[in-house]
Amino acid sequence: MTRTGPVRAGVVQAAGVPFDPRASVEVVRDYARRAVDLDRQLVLFPEAFVGGYPRGLTFGASVGRRTPEGRDWFRRYHEAAVDLDGPEVAELCGIAAATGLVMVVGVIERSGGTLYCTAVWLDPEEGVVGTRRKLLPTGTERVVWGSGDLSRTPVHQTRVGRVGAAICWENYMPLLRTYMYSKGVQIWCAPTADDRDGWVATMRHIALEGRCFVLAANQFVRRSDYPVDYPLDAPAEEVLCTGGSVIVDPLGTVLAGPEREGEALLCADLDLADIPRATLDFDAVGHYSRSDLFSLHVDTRPQHLVDDGTSDRPPVRP
Repeated sequence: MTRTGPVRAGVVQAAGVPFDPRASVEVVRDYARRAVDLDRQLVLFPEAFVGGYPRGLTFGASVGRRTPEGRDWFRRYHEAAVDLDGPEVAELCGIAAATGLVMVVGVIERSGGTLYCTAVWLDPEEGVVGTRRKLLPTGTERVVWGSGDLSRTPVHQTRVGRVGAAICWENYMPLLRTYMYSKGVQIWCAPTADDRDGWVATMRHIALEGRCFVLAANQFVRRSDYPVDYPLDAPAEEVLCTGGSVIVDPLGTVLAGPEREGEALLCADLDLADIPRATLDFDAVGHYSRSDLFSLHVDTRPQHLVDDGTSDRPPVRP
């Protein structure tokens, strides 16, 4: 099903409460209520909004060495993560149900001893309709986050259209973008932690390349948003991330943002009929693809280490 009507979208630029997932859920609730007051239908929250983005934290890790203090910070971070079948995600489902909003929320997912940077799609009636783990954590994020796979689709059919999500620097992965375009993404969500000027250029490029609407949500966060004992030498009011959240249409026109002055709820009405209008002269996976010359193979099998014979899921390949 391809939706072509208008969608009233919102992008949250704010911080959750790092290391306090229950308090972060209450921030989601507050912004969801604000979105309803503004007659929104779809709301995107930033990367790692529930669980926290550990900005500047080293976890005591260097090549060949880990410190006891760093291990204890990982213990605290692990405790602050959420289980997808746990109470925090159940609360998020309740918020979607109470407000009637479709929401995409960035969480830190706990699975055994490993943490994942995950996007969660929520529907007012169905609850969790999709989750996906970041394919490859960036830089030193790899110290604390595991890598995801594509067994969970990056694009979901929702009541407001086909909504996809690429987390932070996944947006720089051209083959993932191609795969998402092939899934018919109409509204591309980019929860991120990158507030550099070049990020907006990337969002405009994706909108033009994919002929889709792009919503980019980043946190606006100060040192004071983190725990008092957080090992980061900065004044309490120092801004650690300036946001830069933005909404872009399929021809690269900025509809809202980039916002850098503080917390915000950016709003724009998306006319999905603009997508077929934009594909008149460019369709990256259609008439402009040269499929006779180029092709992409995507492995969507679950990547599991152990196959004990009780499921049909293949083990991870070496």
